[in-house]
Amino acid sequence: MKILLSIGAAVGVVGLFLLATASADTSLMARQYPLLLGLNAALALLLAAFVIYQLVLLARRYRARVFGTRLTLRLVARFALLAVVPGLVVYAVSVVFITRSIESWFDVKVDAALEGGMRLGQGAIDQMQSELQAKARAMALDLAERSPTEQVLVLNRLREQASVQDAVLVGNSGRLVASASEDLTRFVPELPTPQALRQARLERAYSSIDSPAGKGLAIRVVLPVDRLVIGDELRYLQLRQSVPESFARSAEAVEAAYRDYRELALSRDGLKQIYVVTLTFALLMALFAAVAVAVNQSNLLSQPMANLAQATQAVARGDFSHPAPVTSRDEIGVLTESFNSMMRQLDEARKVVEANRLALETAKAYLENILGNLSTGVLVFDQDLSLSVHNLGANTILNTDFSAVSGRPLQEWAGSFEPFAKAVREAFMNNEDKPWQLEFSPRGTGKTLLARGAPLPRENGAGHVLVFDDVTQLIQAQRATAWAEVARRLAHEIKNPLTPIQLSAERLDMKLSPRLGEEDAETLHRSTRTIVNQVAALKAMVDDFSDYARIRAPVLTGLDLNALVTEVLSLYENSRVPVSKFLAPDLAPVRADSAQMRQVIHNLVQNAQDALEQNEPGRVLSDSAISVETSDAGDRIRLCVSDQGGGFPEETIGRAFEPYVTTKPRGTGLGLAIVKKIVDEHQGSIEIRNRPGEGAAVLVFLQKVNGAAKPSLVRGALQTDDTSAAVRPVRSA
Repeated sequence: MKILLSIGAAVGVVGLFLLATASADTSLMARQYPLLLGLNAALALLLAAFVIYQLVLLARRYRARVFGTRLTLRLVARFALLAVVPGLVVYAVSVVFITRSIESWFDVKVDAALEGGMRLGQGAIDQMQSELQAKARAMALDLAERSPTEQVLVLNRLREQASVQDAVLVGNSGRLVASASEDLTRFVPELPTPQALRQARLERAYSSIDSPAGKGLAIRVVLPVDRLVIGDELRYLQLRQSVPESFARSAEAVEAAYRDYRELALSRDGLKQIYVVTLTFALLMALFAAVAVAVNQSNLLSQPMANLAQATQAVARGDFSHPAPVTSRDEIGVLTESFNSMMRQLDEARKVVEANRLALETAKAYLENILGNLSTGVLVFDQDLSLSVHNLGANTILNTDFSAVSGRPLQEWAGSFEPFAKAVREAFMNNEDKPWQLEFSPRGTGKTLLARGAPLPRENGAGHVLVFDDVTQLIQAQRATAWAEVARRLAHEIKNPLTPIQLSAERLDMKLSPRLGEEDAETLHRSTRTIVNQVAALKAMVDDFSDYARIRAPVLTGLDLNALVTEVLSLYENSRVPVSKFLAPDLAPVRADSAQMRQVIHNLVQNAQDALEQNEPGRVLSDSAISVETSDAGDRIRLCVSDQGGGFPEETIGRAFEPYVTTKPRGTGLGLAIVKKIVDEHQGSIEIRNRPGEGAAVLVFLQKVNGAAKPSLVRGALQTDDTSAAVRPVRSA
């Protein structure tokens, strides 16, 4: 600030000196007037900008209620009044005095006389121009009545008759045809310009006053000469007459005198302006000095108190990093030093509290990270059983978003949340403040959930926490293992006595039939045939259990799934229930065992046929009653077998892959269980869905072959290690 004030004062002194010098010397003023005017204008703008900046800054501090601003504003106002009021009086008196004095110096009434002389000279020249135009028209009319050759011969005579200095006849293109001049020393006459010819052609006349360099004034007139014959070239007549030298000198003298007078008047106005600018600049300098001194002096008084007030406000906001500067050694300085010491003590206490807070937030973030990455679902409720916290695992298990019910109590959950909310609320209400465990299957999900609930400690705000997990796969695996053991034992215990029973019945029929009568022999034969048929049925059931208990490990190779589907469906071309296929082109090969995948397709198609025959035995089926589709599902291949039957009941859709679960009056219920086991051995997945309209769909997802493995099926032919292996479909739900 001090440097800026020093520079401004120096520049102001220089400017005032230059203005005073220019005012005393009119010649110097005339030479340096633009420079001085620009310099003073720049200084005035600079000073005005600085003063405005100071005032705006002071106004902002006043609106912000900065401590000490009122004192500064009061001092600035007083100093400004002390400088401006006397300055304005002197300024007004000086401006009036200078204006009237300079006007009295230049009170010369010659302006009207000079303007009248210029108008008189212009009128004389216009008269001479009109006379020359009249002579040109007369000569043009005379030349128009003559042939081109006669025009050349009579041009000089016509010039002499008209008393014209120069006469020129040119063609339409500006080519010289003839010329005549009283100056015999000039061989080449001055021809009209193309612009003059063009204007004469358009306006039928052209006139101008020329002033060539080093020569006097001359009047030029160009007129077109009408053609005597239509086919002749159009010609133009130019007449040129010099203005008398004495008249030209008089006109130039009048013009020079008028110009000098205007310059004198301009100097008079400039002198008045330079005095006004000088006085204005002096007034601005006084105002600037007053405001600057006021701001500087008020800052010396109010700045220490303002610094202390700002430091106090910073402490109130929790900012301890800006202590108040100590600017003096008096009582205010001692007070400021004591305040800074208090700030340091508060800062140390705040840092301890902040460290504890960061430790708590780190621990909380760590726990939230663990909670967010848990596959187990976690829900936290308040005392009113309103959901307050949930993790991503809960959304994944139930395939929904708990954000829709966040902050709402369990009794207000609706839609897909209602069955889950009802079971959880009943468990919390029945167990009150005791931990509980519950296993339930939400309707429509096909999943089995194991949920555990417990109350939260009252010192932590009370509430309840619910932890649940999807144990569907675990329960299915346990049931599948148990059923496999049961099937193995049944196959071992039942299959051994079946063959002796069948052989004994056949031997009785063979031995006793010849010895009995015809009616008794028929009865014996019918009874033994029944025993044999039932034994065969028991053997088939035992074989199913045996197949489920010991499915061989698949031999995974590259398999063309489209070719396998085409081959298997060729066996159903003449069946009562039509089967359609929709195969994706250019399907990638899958990693699968061809024999086991053939069994999967057979079982799924047979189940679809059984579903249609069971639900709609007399209905005329469409071509798409059963459809088999293949498609690309990203990194896997999807096989979908769908039908238009009645679909799976809601109560069995979650247990459809368990052994001996079926909705048909006959069958063992092992078909889908075997299919599930084969798909699991292939590291794939299988899903069951009821279609929105009617019917059901079974989706099998198999892995693609990595690399360039060749498919096992080429051009529709199944290539396996055991081509004679028979695939026997098993009836299921």
